[in-house]
Amino acid sequence: MGRWRERFQRIDRLLALAERHLERLAGGGADAQLFARHAAFRWEPEPGGGRLAPIPSPRHFDLDDLVGVDRAVERLLRNTEQFVRGLPSNHVLLHGERGTGKSSAVRGLLSRFAGRGLRVIEVHKGDLLHLPRILEALGDAPLRFLLYCDDLSFDAGEPGHRELKAALEGSFDGPTENVRIIATSNRRHLLPEYASDAAGAYLDERGELHLGEVAEEKLALSDRFGLVIGFYGFDQATYLRIVDRWAEKAGLDLPREELHARALTWAVQRASRSGRTARQFVDDLAGRRALDGAES
Repeated sequence: MGRWRERFQRIDRLLALAERHLERLAGGGADAQLFARHAAFRWEPEPGGGRLAPIPSPRHFDLDDLVGVDRAVERLLRNTEQFVRGLPSNHVLLHGERGTGKSSAVRGLLSRFAGRGLRVIEVHKGDLLHLPRILEALGDAPLRFLLYCDDLSFDAGEPGHRELKAALEGSFDGPTENVRIIATSNRRHLLPEYASDAAGAYLDERGELHLGEVAEEKLALSDRFGLVIGFYGFDQATYLRIVDRWAEKAGLDLPREELHARALTWAVQRASRSGRTARQFVDDLAGRRALDGAES
């Protein structure tokens, strides 16, 4: 009997391992306890499927630190508030110049709404082919999910484009009411635009402009995001306001004129006057001053 009991126990262990393996291959179901412990996840593809991997210590961001993009943040917050409350809301595309706060704004949403049931799942562009599987895994979860794709753009013929378009609108099994897609991009239309795209454009007998097929196809993807929000470059005054904000948080006590002069020199050297440039300048200055103090 002992030998048979040992064999049955071994079979039970093998069956349990096989069941867990099949769940991973199928994408797995949404684990309520996992979502209770973690607020941020990343989709990790695996042979034949993938899984939602928790991010134990996600980088949070205070939306109050975003300077110069007040209207954009206000629109984003309003849409997220509607979504979290279960009201009608839209998928979101944040587009604009690099370093203007698009990715920080998404991280700020997690900081502000995680306590009210919002979860963010990062999906890399190369994994958008898995969107149907991800949406299936989240369909029954009693929380609100943002599927987040950062720095999104497509080249001609690149995979994932059609899956994203179908998930946004057009597929019978698109996102459920507890899922919204949010993407950031430097491109307004997500696809490269060429002069040749206008080759098929024409005016009809009423003088109405009709775009060519290529141009229409490129507009079709971004048009499926219900809310398209622009983050635009900063003038010098706004750039210096951002420098002041980060300098205050870093505890820098330089005279304002000296701080601004150094910040402008840094911006010229970087050929950029963005929020990211301002943060990098303050980090560099604060680090050097701390190092000098430690060595003196």
